[in-house]
Amino acid sequence: MNISINHDPEHILLGFTRALRGAGVRVTQDRATSFLTASAIVGLGDAEAVYVAGRSTLCSGPDDLERFDRVFEAWFGDRSELPRTIPRERPQEVAAPLPVSDDPEDTGGEGQPDVVHAAASETEILRHRDVAAMDGAQKAVLDAMIRALRPRVPTRRSSRHTPWRRGEVDLQRTLRSSLRLMGEPGQVQRRRRGTQPRRVVLLVDVSASMRPYADALLRLAHTLVRTSGAVEVFTLGTRLTRITTALRVADPDRALVRAGDEVPDWAGGTRLGEALEAFLTRWGARGMARGAVVVVFSDGWERGDAHLLGEQMARLARLAHRVVWVNPHRGKEGYEPVQQGIVAALPHCNDFVAGHSLRSFEQVLEVVGDA
Repeated sequence: MNISINHDPEHILLGFTRALRGAGVRVTQDRATSFLTASAIVGLGDAEAVYVAGRSTLCSGPDDLERFDRVFEAWFGDRSELPRTIPRERPQEVAAPLPVSDDPEDTGGEGQPDVVHAAASETEILRHRDVAAMDGAQKAVLDAMIRALRPRVPTRRSSRHTPWRRGEVDLQRTLRSSLRLMGEPGQVQRRRRGTQPRRVVLLVDVSASMRPYADALLRLAHTLVRTSGAVEVFTLGTRLTRITTALRVADPDRALVRAGDEVPDWAGGTRLGEALEAFLTRWGARGMARGAVVVVFSDGWERGDAHLLGEQMARLARLAHRVVWVNPHRGKEGYEPVQQGIVAALPHCNDFVAGHSLRSFEQVLEVVGDA
């Protein structure tokens, strides 16, 4: 049934959670509260964000996803009819005195401090918050925000030429144009070398030390894979696993479930050097890493041979167009790159950037897009 937007938004959303429970989805009170919180943060003006927030907070497994889709469509009908607002906390009023003027006669009116309305955007706060410190509701909102990212895929010059208003003279097109004019001089045609997407390879560390960030990083990888077919994704742990095919599924939750089924060493040990050697031997040296932008997501905790990691990073640097190392601890105060894995890898990296928050993810995408 369709729900009128004249009802209280909270009652509509709570009714939706009860309908889900009746359809067989195990919706607990905590999940319902997380759904309301997430919907308030993303705002009901964005129906797609509410849909993603609901699936992230109310569904506990793949079996719930299909039930959720059916109940969502039956309960809300047209997504454009979702209620527009949910009551939120009122902005706090913080008293902040204005700077004292140098003029002794300037008393600042009645001498009373101005009241500054400080209401920081919840979304903006989440953009800078460490992923590892987020609760379930905040991670649901983060998932929706990652899905909304629009990354740019780097490009490279192609060997093929395309028509252009400037550049070198295109003799063939110019002669064909002249023949169509019965040999009379015509406009000189010009051309330039075209562009095509440059391959991007993502190597995501899924060891135990990276567990708080692995889910968000794989969602970021899913966004990149859905943007371009020139993106490859591997996981690193005690072994190397290619999950590109799994991440090509449009729905991010289903994609991560499929990827998780393919990764046998999830939250295990870390042997970056051996995994990187396997990638270069089987995939990289045969063409996947040649001229590509290779992004390694890892904190650098290496339980294997750090010397081997350094050798393989040097080998990778010779093949790739650019090597980017993303460390979730890079953006934290007081961090020093002293882990043996980082010490061995950094001399062979073009960029060493943070990867602990949505804002840092955006910066990673900027680095990749500009490569």
